[in-house]
Amino acid sequence: MASGTVRNEGFDHMTVVVTDLGAARGFFGLLGFVERVAVVARGEEIGRYMGIEDWEADHVTLVLEGAPVHQEVQLLRFHHPAARPDDGAGTLTRLGFNHVCFHVADLDAVYDRVIANGAIAVWGPRESPEPGMRMAYVTDPDGNLIELVAPA
Repeated sequence: MASGTVRNEGFDHMTVVVTDLGAARGFFGLLGFVERVAVVARGEEIGRYMGIEDWEADHVTLVLEGAPVHQEVQLLRFHHPAARPDDGAGTLTRLGFNHVCFHVADLDAVYDRVIANGAIAVWGPRESPEPGMRMAYVTDPDGNLIELVAPA
């Protein structure tokens, strides 16, 4: 490892491959993300950049306005090649990234709002192992696990 101080300034973005752009826009909108850009990404240059031949996908950028550090969710809905299902999505024991967590001000209100709008409850608000925090788990429209946390 190189010597010296490394400064991580925080989360910037995550990319989620989705099957239904409308449902994904709606879900992340309930968490406060707003649409900044929507384009169709295609062509040889993007294919080379991403390492995927014959790439064509809707690419929607959602941002969390007012966050102290830039945060965005990028949604991809592939036209081709076809997206492959991940049998491990929503499973905490799988290797690699298994969920994303959003810090919210009012856990009960956000949890109730996403459930009322079609999110699937994994387990409802409860005390977190972290002192002074509460947490809940839901899935997004494609079954990806989303954790919500807030001060107790």
